[in-house]
Amino acid sequence: MTRTAGGDAEEVAGVVWGADSEYGLLRDVLLGPPDNFRWLPTSAISKATLESGAAFDPELARAQHRELVAAYESAGVTVYTLEPDPALPYQVFARDSSAMTPSGAVVTQLKQPWRRGEYAPVIDFYRRRSIPIRGMITAGALEGGDVTLVEPGVALIGNGEERTEIGAARQLAAWMRDDGWEVRIEPIPGQFVHIDVLVSILAPKLAVVCVEAASGGLVGWLRAKGFELLEVSLADAMQLGVNAISLGGERVISAAGSTELNQRLRAHGIEVLDPELSMFTAGGGGAHCLAQALRRERGGR
Repeated sequence: MTRTAGGDAEEVAGVVWGADSEYGLLRDVLLGPPDNFRWLPTSAISKATLESGAAFDPELARAQHRELVAAYESAGVTVYTLEPDPALPYQVFARDSSAMTPSGAVVTQLKQPWRRGEYAPVIDFYRRRSIPIRGMITAGALEGGDVTLVEPGVALIGNGEERTEIGAARQLAAWMRDDGWEVRIEPIPGQFVHIDVLVSILAPKLAVVCVEAASGGLVGWLRAKGFELLEVSLADAMQLGVNAISLGGERVISAAGSTELNQRLRAHGIEVLDPELSMFTAGGGGAHCLAQALRRERGGR
């Protein structure tokens, strides 16, 4: 089922919104609209695309986005979409304008000028739907792609300064620690933009990691928590080859172009839904970047 951003609060009365992991069964997801998307020099990935002379195809982007929506719907996930704003070309990457916690959404503060206004439609969406807002970041830039709910009670926040700044990372970490969470703030090389270009948690105790680029401290921390690591090469990571999203129940959405990751996941017994997302990955974001989980089953179920 697909819903627009509008609607009355009673449509969702009684629903407990939020998530406590990246892999609990996904019930509801928020996507951004592809209406105004175009490639901009937002990252090393999109800059390389623009320098290559490749041509952006808006109709193809819309068709690929419809394929993504269909993948969610085939998995029984209710899809919500933000209202399009012509001033927000990167609004399609709905991961970044908020971050979900068990206590509700955190409205983030995006760093790049062409993304700063994304706070407005996402606040409007949460208020219209009566989805709790846990807080709003005020201490600097923080983007949702840098927030990972590793497992219930454990969170990882990326800090590359290119997007998420240390003051804002500490602000969110303090809120989550107040809620009883262990939080690791992980410095990342700026060219990776967000932590979800380096690490994705796709099932209980299963992480996909670009070990070549991730710090030894992060790799050791995950292994000490009992995670099995599926390694993806640096070359693939820089093409969003780590950037996938769990549907729960041993199912994952991953871009068709992430062939190395998809092969490894299938060999691991995980079902992979692989829509074509080349217009978006060339612009700097993959399946994980395109979606914000609104409601997952708690306890990783």
